[in-house]
Amino acid sequence: MSDIIHLLPDSVANQIAAGEVIQRPASVVKELVENAIDAGATHIQIIIKDAGRTLIQVIDDGKGMSETDARLAFERHATSKIQHASDLFALRTMGFRGEALASIAAIAHVELRTRRQEDELGTKISIAGSNVESQESVSCPVGCNFLVKNLFFNVPARRKFLKTNATEFSHIEREFFRIALVYPHISFEFWHNDQECYMLQAAGYRERIVSIFGKGINSQLLSINADSTLIKIYGFIGKPETAKKQNDKQYFFVNSRYMRHSYFHRAVMQAYDRMLQPATSPDYFIYFDINPENIDVNIHPTKTEIKFENEQAIWPIVLTSVKEALGRFNVMPSIDFDLEGSPDIPVFNTSGTPVQPPKINVNPEYNPFNTQDKPSYTRPKMDDWSKLYEGFENDKNQFVSPTEGAVELFSRISDEDADDASDGDVLFPVKMESEEKEVSYLQLKNKYILTSVRSGLMCIDQRRAHIRILFDRFLSNLTSKQTFSQKLLFPERLDLLSSEAMILDEIKDDLLYLGFEISDLGNNSYAINSLPAMHSGQEAKPFILTMIDAVKDQNTNIKSEMLENVALSLAKMSAIPSGKQLQQEEMIELINSLFACTDHYFTPENKTIIVIVSDEEMAKLFK
Repeated sequence: MSDIIHLLPDSVANQIAAGEVIQRPASVVKELVENAIDAGATHIQIIIKDAGRTLIQVIDDGKGMSETDARLAFERHATSKIQHASDLFALRTMGFRGEALASIAAIAHVELRTRRQEDELGTKISIAGSNVESQESVSCPVGCNFLVKNLFFNVPARRKFLKTNATEFSHIEREFFRIALVYPHISFEFWHNDQECYMLQAAGYRERIVSIFGKGINSQLLSINADSTLIKIYGFIGKPETAKKQNDKQYFFVNSRYMRHSYFHRAVMQAYDRMLQPATSPDYFIYFDINPENIDVNIHPTKTEIKFENEQAIWPIVLTSVKEALGRFNVMPSIDFDLEGSPDIPVFNTSGTPVQPPKINVNPEYNPFNTQDKPSYTRPKMDDWSKLYEGFENDKNQFVSPTEGAVELFSRISDEDADDASDGDVLFPVKMESEEKEVSYLQLKNKYILTSVRSGLMCIDQRRAHIRILFDRFLSNLTSKQTFSQKLLFPERLDLLSSEAMILDEIKDDLLYLGFEISDLGNNSYAINSLPAMHSGQEAKPFILTMIDAVKDQNTNIKSEMLENVALSLAKMSAIPSGKQLQQEEMIELINSLFACTDHYFTPENKTIIVIVSDEEMAKLFK
């Protein structure tokens, strides 16, 4: 029987490694830019076309490579970063495994031009699918110029599953931010389809954040700084009022490397305790400097998850530094002491005079049981009780009828005591046009609408019901191209990232049918001129950003699915929240509109809207 174990060819092994290292075009940009930084570059130019499908080019002014190094760099596990296993625990560079260039060359056409300062001529190498096609001497500037063309040309299945250009570009932009934010002393150029996206000059950390995310963020940043023998923490956090539900401006960096760390994220969130709106989180850009021997960056293939040796000791430092920043900038609520009537605190002195304790003046002769000299209340004597009703006929308009009093009572209970209601409380919105009319709908916990049906008790989730109603309405407007909008007196300015602007350009016509009129101001800035008429009282920016995120996350090219995403996003933003008290008329209108929908049992996300407790199930509960 012949042997069945054999070694894989290098080309196949490289393609397998490429599946781990190169997941999408953003991975290529990340690896090439990190290599440029490790080479000591001070200016890096990134040029991409078709979101990296057609071309990814990274040009740097680093130290370059010799002819031998340029050829060897494309071999697997070829690296200049480490020589011994112990070097893994003292890393200060970005890349170190030596798989990036080999993986890229295995699934794309790659061309490299590089020259060192001391060389007169540089080297040009062309590789396709791990095969070296040519190598020659050329004239080129100092540094490296990588061209990566036709990504996944020999792996069609991988190329097929790439997402839309807008989605892939957003991933590239995200990787670019993670690098640019931690290396502010390096200048960057970022071009996409021959259009300038970012032109970042060398600056400080705050200036780099502002240059990426816009001038508006500058006034929202609070600086933090904590230095200890274990770790140094510095950076910026956002003010509580700027917290958002979908926050993409949360960054941790350790030793100039981006990381994700849920444990430290909880420390930041705890520092904002009771300062944020529900389901919101703040911006933060926090940098850690720590001895490389106390961390392990080699626990995850993408090197974004890092293990700390003393996580529990670092946690309170993060918490305290954020709290100190919030307090230093008077963001945390201050405590005002009422000093009226309090004892005087003597001023510290050095004269040797003993400090006297405060004294309380009392009257030792006071007798609380002595009723003499006390004013007494005497009930007025009524010889004729009919006098009590004198003037009633003339002033009857000043009195409240029993029915009106009941309405006022129920309204006061609903408005003032809704927050204090226990979990078992039921609030009854009442409409008393006449004493004979019965209430047909009840509201439970301001979340559910209850009503009796022939088969039992029907419970309706009011928010989900409203989402279904609005979704059908907005989707109908999109498909029938009906416009219902209201002009804004003062247009709202909307500043977007390049990836967000690409998505907005794709859905701008669809937003117009919903009632959003948006004009382009240039440089990724837009003016919102009109809103849907039924939502003109709300802010426009959250609507637009939420819909952009929804389309970005959906990753689809299908027009109908994109329209459904836009309609669903707007419906979620517009629907009544759980916990909102509804009047009887509002509940009747909501239920009638729900049952007019084609599907009134489930939301567009297939969540249950209506639950019916049958008479049999109800009877079992009382056995």
